[in-house]
Amino acid sequence: MMFISKFFDKLEDKIRHRLSKHPVLYSLIAGFAVVLFWRGVWDLMDQLEFMTPIVSLIISVTILLLTGTFVSFFIGDQIIISGIKSEKRTDEKTEEEIKTEEVKLSHVDKELEELKREIEDLAHELHGKKIQ
Repeated sequence: MMFISKFFDKLEDKIRHRLSKHPVLYSLIAGFAVVLFWRGVWDLMDQLEFMTPIVSLIISVTILLLTGTFVSFFIGDQIIISGIKSEKRTDEKTEEEIKTEEVKLSHVDKELEELKREIEDLAHELHGKKIQ
């Protein structure tokens, strides 16, 4: 079982890597697959007599709420976070605002790398004292 899992994981990585070089083709293949998936689900549900529109709605909303995907799927995490922070949505920001955020993030990233190095140095120093 583990062999099969690793095989398909590696296969998926190779396919994704190749398709990422051709985004339009990647989008078309993914689009077809999504439509075929939902067509299969739709047809399967049509074959079940008890699956009326209201039953479908109740079951789907219940599953989405229980798995925590209802809000994130229909609204998205970034919209919720930006609303909490009272920020503009990404599509409302100007190019300058986005660049400013990128610069801030790169500074934060550099500071984190420096802190990481300092912690590693302290860990090596402490480890050296314990050995002596």
